[in-house]
Amino acid sequence: MSLLTVYGTVNLVIPVFFFLFGIVIGSFLNVCITRIPDDVSIISPASRCPRCLNPIKPYDNIPVLGWFLLRGKCRNCALPISPMYPVIEFLTGCIFVLTYYEFGVTIETFKWLTFACLLLVLIVTDFRVRLLPDAVNWFGFGLALAFATRIAPDGISDVHIHDHYIPPFVTHLVEALLGAAFGSLLLWGAAALYKLVRKRDGMGMGDVKMMAMVGAFLGVRGAFLTILFGTLLGSIVGLATVALLYSFGWRRALAERAHRRGLGGSVTSLRWTLASQYQLPLGTFLGLGAFFVVYGFPWFLSHFYFRPLF
Repeated sequence: MSLLTVYGTVNLVIPVFFFLFGIVIGSFLNVCITRIPDDVSIISPASRCPRCLNPIKPYDNIPVLGWFLLRGKCRNCALPISPMYPVIEFLTGCIFVLTYYEFGVTIETFKWLTFACLLLVLIVTDFRVRLLPDAVNWFGFGLALAFATRIAPDGISDVHIHDHYIPPFVTHLVEALLGAAFGSLLLWGAAALYKLVRKRDGMGMGDVKMMAMVGAFLGVRGAFLTILFGTLLGSIVGLATVALLYSFGWRRALAERAHRRGLGGSVTSLRWTLASQYQLPLGTFLGLGAFFVVYGFPWFLSHFYFRPLF
């Protein structure tokens, strides 16, 4: 067997291994997503149907394939199984492969895979139940500080102050803590300003804690970009959602009853007011923003930065 053939085989086997390992981890993330918000152990009991409580057989619990083999239903009671499960498993496998191609087999890969798994749990949990669990945020914050002792969050390496050399792990930890402080305080300040102006809460403290974790992983610059991209995406999706809700007559009957009782202006203005009150989970968009900072933004810079416009 030639060296070229061996090299090609290795290049094929490693991504396949990352994908298979990723879908297994994705199965565990599903457990975290469904159990952590309810304060249920992620270790025991074993996976079981929530209706008939029968344990799921190992051959039915195969990541991705198990859902299709069961046709999306419990084998015992035919309770529908959410397609979220195979989707999360498949996405996790794809993220593992993408991370391998981006960072190779390095400690950086392990760091960003850990970060990606934490983000997936937070993104989906916030979307499902509007909750960003402390158990995930603070656990991730601790892991970020641990990784910072080996890997710089924002590219800082050796630092000299007045000809005194500072060990890299110290500067890395400082950068992680600064990133956590910057991200959380910036979001907290925005929440306080929103409440001052609108006289109601615009976000929960879970978003602030999430940004402490994200900032510890990404540093000051990464935290700023995460908030920038996350809020921009959230604003675009939010405006589109309000427009769609209005277009499809969301709560039209409620607006008409309120208008007949003289509780507001015209039906049109009441419908716009009701639609604008619909709240989207900010944590979901912050998580997507953090994903873009790690995986999309470097690619964007390498392909479009300094390129001529014409």
